[in-house]
Amino acid sequence: MTYYHSTTIDAPLDEALEKVRKALGDQGFGIINEIDMAKTLKEKIGADFRPYRILGACNPQLAYEALQLEDKVGTMLPCNVIVQQLPSGSIEVAAIDPVASMAAIENDALKEAAQRVRDKLQTAIDTLRDS
Repeated sequence: MTYYHSTTIDAPLDEALEKVRKALGDQGFGIINEIDMAKTLKEKIGADFRPYRILGACNPQLAYEALQLEDKVGTMLPCNVIVQQLPSGSIEVAAIDPVASMAAIENDALKEAAQRVRDKLQTAIDTLRDS
């Protein structure tokens, strides 16, 4: 079982980030945090790294439902989506597969909720693939 869904798009990083935010927003996700790994690694350890952003995506309604089913599921929220520049110059977008990440939790209702989140994230990725 893979732990993520991904696609590549040909666009500059800033344009790709815009497309990702829109695709996620269309599926009810908001970005509640964003980490610029290249900047952070440069500042913290002086390392150069390719453009790489981690977006913390959250669908509030689905997060609320999951928290009602399992109060410790917050350790797995938000859903991380990465946007990184590949050596070819194209941009890879990858989103966590919440079904895979929650497989260790024995709660059938939570697994069903994770499937709904997976479907929405997959739809967002598919939208990017088709753009």
